[in-house]
Amino acid sequence: MDSDLQEPVPKYNFIEPQQYLSEERKAVVKHEYYQGEVFAMSGASFNHNKIFSNLFIELGLLLKGKKCQPYGSDLRVHVKENSLYTYPDIVLICEDPLFTDDENDTITNPTVIIEILSKSTERYDRIEKFALCRSISGLKEYILVDSRKLRVEHYLKTDDNKWLLTEFSKVTEQLSFPSIGSAISLSAIYDGISF
Repeated sequence: MDSDLQEPVPKYNFIEPQQYLSEERKAVVKHEYYQGEVFAMSGASFNHNKIFSNLFIELGLLLKGKKCQPYGSDLRVHVKENSLYTYPDIVLICEDPLFTDDENDTITNPTVIIEILSKSTERYDRIEKFALCRSISGLKEYILVDSRKLRVEHYLKTDDNKWLLTEFSKVTEQLSFPSIGSAISLSAIYDGISF
């Protein structure tokens, strides 16, 4: 049985955002929302979880005491411009969080989004989700970390609103985060991972 995250599968169709949020706040399983449709999310592989832990710990240490802070996949992101509600693997927020309501569980202003790719989520995270998240005006970086091989793709928003891609595939390379003025080595990201 494949324990990787699965590409979102429709659960039920065409509901209003407020109904989605009301139901989602009671749900045991996470769901994403886009234009009236709700998609169930599933579990993750060992590699996915290990890479998440490595990144989250490294980012936490780098950002301790600083304005930018990392948050895990339980913090929902809403893209107001296209109605998407999503759960990125990691988000960095570098300003005061802007919440959609008083529940303080959905933000609209991530600075960096990091997705950890698996076989079943790669297409969605790379194409559809990235296209939708690019509508977030304050989003500066979108990072894809492969859980099946040593590969990181870093998209950086330029001053003229274009997205510049830099790829990393060597354990000796450093993934730079211009938004926070720091870098993490690929050896740290993939520590404890074997392919």
